[in-house]
Formats: sequence, structure tokens, C-alpha cells
Amino acid sequence: MESDIRYFRRRAHEELGAASRAVTEAARQRRLQLVDLYVRRLNALEAPAPFSEREFDRALGSSAGTPCDHSAFAWPGAVNGRQV
Repeated sequence: MESDIRYFRRRAHEELGAASRAVTEAARQRRLQLVDLYVRRLNALEAPAPFSEREFDRALGSSAGTPCDHSAFAWPGAVNGRQV
């Protein structure tokens, strides 16, 4: 049986990849919301981040270190486009 941490990490990676391949902005936003959900669950389990800032930026097609104002991560309290 797969552990919760492994499951949430795997799903976060899968959804981030799907967000980077999304055809419409609405589909991309839905995928990013799922990524956020899985990352929050990992944070609640005090697990390490599922991907680096560089992987995150590359998957979203943004330049490194630049927050994505249009993403599900651009909420108050976000640092570099990722929820803290």
C-alpha cells in the first residue's frame, strides 16, 4: 500500500505536469488548484516539498523566480508564487 506522503507527492507531480500541458487557462487553473491541495496536505504531514522552485517554474513556463500572478499559488502570503 502506498503511503500518504508518497501518494500526495506523486499526485502533485502529475497535476503540475498536466497544468503545464493544459490547453485552456481554465483547465490549467483547475490543475494548479489540485497541486495546491496536494502540497498543503504534504505540508500538514511535515513532508519535504514535492518539487523545487526551478521544477515548478519550468513546468509552468514562467521565468525562474518570477511569481505567476495568474496561478492558484498567487494568494496573499505567497512567496515566489508558492504558498508558504
